Amino acid sequence: MAGMVFFSVSMSLDGYIAPESLSELMGRRWMELQGWVFPQRSFRERLQLGGGGEEGRDDDIVRETFERTGASVMGRRMFDAGERMWPESPPFRHPVVVVTHREREPWVRPGGTTFSFVTDGIEAALDRAREAAGDRDVRIAGGGETILQFLNAGLVDEFTIALSPVLFGAGVRIFEGVDAGRIALEQVGSAAPSSRVTHLTYAVRRR
Repeated sequence: MAGMVFFSVSMSLDGYIAPESLSELMGRRWMELQGWVFPQRSFRERLQLGGGGEEGRDDDIVRETFERTGASVMGRRMFDAGERMWPESPPFRHPVVVVTHREREPWVRPGGTTFSFVTDGIEAALDRAREAAGDRDVRIAGGGETILQFLNAGLVDEFTIALSPVLFGAGVRIFEGVDAGRIALEQVGSAAPSSRVTHLTYAVRRR
């Protein structure tokens, strides 16, 4: 049985998930947006940031997201940024399908991550990811434009927003251009285990 297709992102209170420029990734505002996740033990272990870290419901959510994901899909812009920043052993540790217009041979990395590149659209990329994931879930990893394409195409079953108490003012809006007339949401989960973040989970329905 095929798993679900989902995405999970941190979002500012004014609706942004990333700065406008890739050069601003890892900048002050982005670090504030992601401030809830960096202390978590599961995140630190996965990104090889050293031992220790917090445990609790936030950490459980991070660990459960890693565990449920059998394959990821991302856009070329996210891959290009990550290729420069990820450690030699990227944190995915499962197959990653990159939606792109430029062909490239698969890129095999230590730790179980292999990036493959699909040039014939998001549905072909999802088919590849589903095959790789087996009965586990497929995560649409980003960036925002890629997530929106999958959402508007009716290919997302569920998503979780980690709502951080920060304001961006400008940047990449996760729902900019969403086809709201065709998408209905049902809240299926919420958690606010700390003052740093509120986790909101929605099932996606077609109107």
